[in-house]
Amino acid sequence: MTRRLLTIVAAALVQACASTPPAPPEPEVQAAPQAPAQSLPAAAQRPADPVPPPVPPPAVVLEAAKLPPFDGERREIKEPLRGIKGVDGTVAPQDVWQRVRKGFAIPDLDNALVRRKTREYAANPEYLQRIFNRSRLYLYHIVAEIERRGLPTELALLPMVESAFNPMAYSRAHASGLWQFIPGTGKRFELEQSWWYDARRDIVDSTDAALDYLTKLYKMHGDWHLALASYNWGENAVTRAVAKNRKARKPTDYSSLKMPKETRQYVPKLQALKNIISDPAKHGITLDPIPNAPYFTVLTEPLAVDVALAARLAEMPVEDFIALNPGFSRPFIRSAEGTRIVLPSEKVAIFHANLAQRDPASLVSWETYHPQKGESLAKIADKFGLSVAELRRVNGIDMRSSRVPQTLVVPTEADAAAVSAKLPIMYAPPIGEVRHVHRVKSGDTMSGIAKRYHVRVSDLKRWNPGVGLLRINQKIYIRAG
Repeated sequence: MTRRLLTIVAAALVQACASTPPAPPEPEVQAAPQAPAQSLPAAAQRPADPVPPPVPPPAVVLEAAKLPPFDGERREIKEPLRGIKGVDGTVAPQDVWQRVRKGFAIPDLDNALVRRKTREYAANPEYLQRIFNRSRLYLYHIVAEIERRGLPTELALLPMVESAFNPMAYSRAHASGLWQFIPGTGKRFELEQSWWYDARRDIVDSTDAALDYLTKLYKMHGDWHLALASYNWGENAVTRAVAKNRKARKPTDYSSLKMPKETRQYVPKLQALKNIISDPAKHGITLDPIPNAPYFTVLTEPLAVDVALAARLAEMPVEDFIALNPGFSRPFIRSAEGTRIVLPSEKVAIFHANLAQRDPASLVSWETYHPQKGESLAKIADKFGLSVAELRRVNGIDMRSSRVPQTLVVPTEADAAAVSAKLPIMYAPPIGEVRHVHRVKSGDTMSGIAKRYHVRVSDLKRWNPGVGLLRINQKIYIRAG
């Protein structure tokens, strides 16, 4: 009886379980898409099997090009995914210093001298700031030219070492401009050096010449440190130093060569500036950004105009005008072929607008004058209402010289001379071409050398600044003027 009762209860429980809702299905695993039935060969067709449960169709891949235009609500998500920094390589840097850092490619030099120079620069933030402020006018152009040639951007820092970015810098060796070209090297690279103009100071021309020269030096040595040493010391001097070390089976890298103190410190100075610009905050230096856009525009149409008036037409201080046009050596610009004026890009339109309102005949208040035979500087100065000192200054005549040049510039208006006295123009004449190099021998004196070459002692001293006591084998230069 009991066994029959248990059987009835078990049957009831089985019936109850059969009526319970089924459990949720396992997660579906999508199979590879099946080819349509009609694509199967006839031999593969079989009688229809029982109909299986319906399977969701495979996902359809949509082609973006065939989609209709979207006209729903558009939303821009500005916050990037957490932990991922978005970088857009197509966006140009906003700061020229970023471009400079990005293009560093010269192997680093790390030694005690580099570390000392880095400390010295960092300890003089006011000096660095003056250099950085001057560089704002020129750095974009220099970096653009360097990148165009595929050169390391460390070269853009070289004017800091050479001239502190002062285009009027002039050395005892008669090197001039941002890149400090001496007269001979300037002529090799076709930099005009005339009574009117010195292209060694021209921003565009001197930059082209410097980068051409540095490229040549790198191809010669295959090493940027040696190329830089050659730029400072001379390519022949470095070549001889390398050959001497090679003959002695010594290393021929920059640090292993015997060289003058100035050249020994040259590359370390550049490396020290590179260190600071790479990480200014680390060295306690503030490096204000420089806009990554051209600062100046070159106007190539010939124009005769006073330097001071050109600055007024551009509505800018004459000092700023000269900073962009430092090659002019006289108080007016001649309308000669190849002459150009450089202006801040934002000043070009106002310059042309103001120029259009001026009478062309009123643009120049100076003229060239050819002295008559026997005419003295004092007589000429009196004739044009100038002091002798001012006549000498604007014509680059040495105060110790009594010679009257064949060509002078003189004012045609009364106030022109007063204005010229305030112009920050380098009026010194270009250094004459070397006619002879005299090597000092035992018993030589400056007066004896001057007498031998039919020149004055004062000229010898002017051509050889810094010469004191003569030394055996010392070079004394005799120039053309």
